[in-house]
Order: sequence, then C-alpha cells, then structure tokens
Amino acid sequence: MASSSSTHSPHQTTESGDAKANESELGIRVNKFISESGFCPRKKADRLIKEDRVTINGELCRLGTKVFPEDVVLIDGVKVESRTLTDFKHVYIVYNKPIGVTCTAAPEVENNIIDAIGHKERIFPIGRLDKPSEGLILLTTDGDIVNKILRAENTHDKEYLVTVDKPIDEQFAERMSEGIPILNTVTKPCKVRVESSHVFNIVLNQGLNRQIRRMSKYLGYTVTKLLRTRIMNIDLTGLEPNQWRDLTEQELAEIRGAIKDSANA
Repeated sequence: MASSSSTHSPHQTTESGDAKANESELGIRVNKFISESGFCPRKKADRLIKEDRVTINGELCRLGTKVFPEDVVLIDGVKVESRTLTDFKHVYIVYNKPIGVTCTAAPEVENNIIDAIGHKERIFPIGRLDKPSEGLILLTTDGDIVNKILRAENTHDKEYLVTVDKPIDEQFAERMSEGIPILNTVTKPCKVRVESSHVFNIVLNQGLNRQIRRMSKYLGYTVTKLLRTRIMNIDLTGLEPNQWRDLTEQELAEIRGAIKDSANA
C-alpha cells in the first residue's frame, strides 16, 4: 500500500498484496498462524492458547481467535513471526466523498462510490453517507471489520458540520442535544455546538436514516449542507473532496481497539 501520508485522487491506485491468499481476507486462526510460523505444531499451539501463554496485541486470545496482518502475536512474551499473511494485506482507506456520489458497490448505479475511487482492489464502504451529503467515509476489503464497526455503531462517535437554511435560535442546540422524536423513537443525547448563525457542529453515536436532516426538520430547519468530518479517531485532515488515503497503522490499531468487544454479524 501507499505510505500513510499519501493521498490519491480517483483512479490512482496503491500497492497491495496478492489477493490469492483468500483465507486471509478474514484473517486466519491463531493456532494455524503459530504452526505455520514453525514455532510448534498446531496441537501444541492449542495447548499454549489454553494455558494463557499466547497474546494478540497484548491481550490473551482464545481458540478460534483470528490473526490479521497488522496484529502482533506473542508466546510467553516472544514475538511470533509468520509469512502466512505477508502475501496479502487488507485495504483500509478513508475517502472524502463529494456530493453526488452514491455509497453503493452496485456497478449499475451511476456515480457509485467504487467507480469514483477507482481502487484496483475490491473494496466496499463501511456504512453510508447520503448522496447529497459529503465528507468522510471508510472503505475496505475486510468484511470482518465492517461487521464489527456496524454492530458497534451506537458506541462510536461520528462528527458533522451542518449548515441550515435560516439563523439558529437560542434553543436549537439544547433541543437537538437532548433528543428529537423521529422514526418512531427519540434520538440519543448528543453533543451540539453552534459555530455561526447558520452552522452547527454535531457529534452522534447513533446511525438512524437521514438522522440529522430529520432532526433539523423537526425543529423547523432545512439542512442545506452536511459534511461528515470524523469517524472515531479518523478525520479529513489533508484530504480534498474526491481524494482518499490509506489508514495509518496507528489509526487501524485504534479502530480495532474500539471494536474489540463487538461480535461478528
């Protein structure tokens, strides 16, 4: 992959591993990782795991736990090196989606996000961002992390900068932050900060359909511009509209830490 500091416009590509290692698209079991490293046979690896002598990224693992290319496996504190995963690395990118691009991998949809990016690997978006909205969205080849992020959606932050059609009154931020009745429920409390007469910042840890637009409409406002600026620890720094970059190892490690307790879908 390209270095973490590089950005790419559509139809530029980055170096990535050979997708022939199909089993590693969702990682491989830790006992196989250990055995293929040459450290010990798989049955002994199972025993080491049961004896709590094996850690992944500093945490004890269980039988069946999977290892991914970025993970660090230790046995009794000694790092295990294996070439099993070195021929393939998942793609994890952040894209500054412009208005008019649709967040779907369906090739028949005009202006779909996959065509807009033009990546050579088979990536797909994590979640959605409305066609008339713009800003940050994550894409990957890693189906496992997609499931975990989506299942943990109500526990991680998403930040937006929103412009509305008329001046914001004094009660707007307070009412938005306390919860608004939409879609047969009441939205969870959130953080709202007024930036100017027509602009506010909002941090959600919820993902209802067109949530911000519906919340604003309930209070008598129409959203004229919606920009997502952050998801968890990832932001748009350095990315112009329609540009993308690879996640850094640090960013990916922080994401994995934030979703480590999420079950697979």
